Amino acid sequence: MTIAVSSNPFHSGEIEAQKRAGVRGLASQVAGFIRPYMPQQHREFFCSLPFLVLSAADENGRPWITILEGEEGFVGSPDNKNLRLSTSLDPQDPLANAFESGTDIGMLGIELETRRRNRLSGYFHKSTDGYAIDIRQSFGNCPQYISERRWHRESNVIPGSASKSNALSVNQIKRIQASDTMFIGSGQCDPEDAASNGYDASHRGGLPGFIQVIDETHLRIPDYAGNNFFNTIGNILKNPKVGLLFVEFESGSLLHVSGHAEIDWEPRDGHELGAYRMINVTIDAVVDRPAAISLRWESEGQPVRQMVVANKVVEAKDIASFYLKPADGRPLAPFKAGQHLPIELQLSEPYGKVSRSYSLSAAAHEDFYRLSIKREEKGLVSRIMHDVLQPGQVIEARAPAGEFTIPCQDCPVVLASAGIGITPLLAMLNELSAKNSSPPIWFVHGARNKATHAFRQEISALVGGHSNIKSRVFYSKPDQEDRQGVDYDHSGRVSADALLELNAGPDAHYMLCGPAAFVSNIQTGLETAGISPDHIHFETF
Repeated sequence: MTIAVSSNPFHSGEIEAQKRAGVRGLASQVAGFIRPYMPQQHREFFCSLPFLVLSAADENGRPWITILEGEEGFVGSPDNKNLRLSTSLDPQDPLANAFESGTDIGMLGIELETRRRNRLSGYFHKSTDGYAIDIRQSFGNCPQYISERRWHRESNVIPGSASKSNALSVNQIKRIQASDTMFIGSGQCDPEDAASNGYDASHRGGLPGFIQVIDETHLRIPDYAGNNFFNTIGNILKNPKVGLLFVEFESGSLLHVSGHAEIDWEPRDGHELGAYRMINVTIDAVVDRPAAISLRWESEGQPVRQMVVANKVVEAKDIASFYLKPADGRPLAPFKAGQHLPIELQLSEPYGKVSRSYSLSAAAHEDFYRLSIKREEKGLVSRIMHDVLQPGQVIEARAPAGEFTIPCQDCPVVLASAGIGITPLLAMLNELSAKNSSPPIWFVHGARNKATHAFRQEISALVGGHSNIKSRVFYSKPDQEDRQGVDYDHSGRVSADALLELNAGPDAHYMLCGPAAFVSNIQTGLETAGISPDHIHFETF
């Protein structure tokens, strides 16, 4: 199936949602971030997964979202525009008939243990040994709000009989109220938006109870800060039909819900602090499938350790560093520069324990972890860290995790960041500067002005102490005082052209971290100039 791809990856509903949320001009900024093919990292990631989350409409046009699992290696990728799935689907799945006939789908690949996730949309159809997906759009996601879980597989699982209804039972309501994870499927089909037609599968997470059950046919779902693409919200503006999926991780049972939604843009009675909007869902149909899949998950991915806040340092406007040491005095778990630290805070009711992940910003050989966190106006945890947490207090943390790490220790490296995206790259700079080898290293950072420019002195010391390290600083809006100083090199934003002017050479690897628009513009510019996609690595904040 041949699919036309537009240079504008967003349809009119997504653009309208972006405008209503105050995010303008995003389409032109991130067009390169949403691609008509899978980057190599995404192909490898999808092929490593034991399950995929898929959304589509059934033969009656009703949307659902489900899980498709298989034995190890059941996902293959013959090229960057296709996936092959060697598996079958339970006939009781609400999407079984649609998958047999061929249909547009949205797909989410998610690894709960490491909190990685990537999304795509495309066309799903039968193949000689199972199913195939022809890719329409592919892009990555940030790992916020994902509860970590380890999976295993049960043998000889016999699925139970599915039950169907038009409303939730008492037991189903309790399961939703106890859930910290939900998947939502949405889609739209408009001849004027043909390039972006299809479905989307997305993850939603929070504390147990973050999904509010109003009654047996009405749910209320908080919408937190995300990547600002507004795929789900935009789809709902075009087509209010949605599918929801709740997974009972201990039993492998799947609770499918189909209904229609509306967006509350200014909720005044929201039950979730930090939610920007609410998605109000009216339920039309329910399918409950006991022991539907063979996978099982354990909620404790890594043991929790108590960490003492040894120091708290203001680095710039709205940015502070927290130095953490183990309360038991034992050595810290090792980490690689670029990884993040999952932390947990115990809050008063009704919030209870909350989890977040923040990039580690100091060198891996130190006897402390350093988290450098930006205070977000509606960020529940970031505001508590800034406004409440003080030295001497204790928080909990799990082992560091993440795949955004230095790919080559002896190659030229360009570290390019914007805003708080500086944190994992600063850890990389510390790690690389401690090596005996001396490949060229460039540290390029963009900030609004001196007031928001964190770690100026630390980076200056690292650059000054190593002849192989050079830095470039960009201020997008320097004030009059900035222009009289020597704290930045260029006015404007970091661009692909600025990185190409470094002449890092064909062996250089580019590490990018910042907002999606920043990453998209630079990634597209580098690839257009001939830089291999395998040498461009990124993480978005």
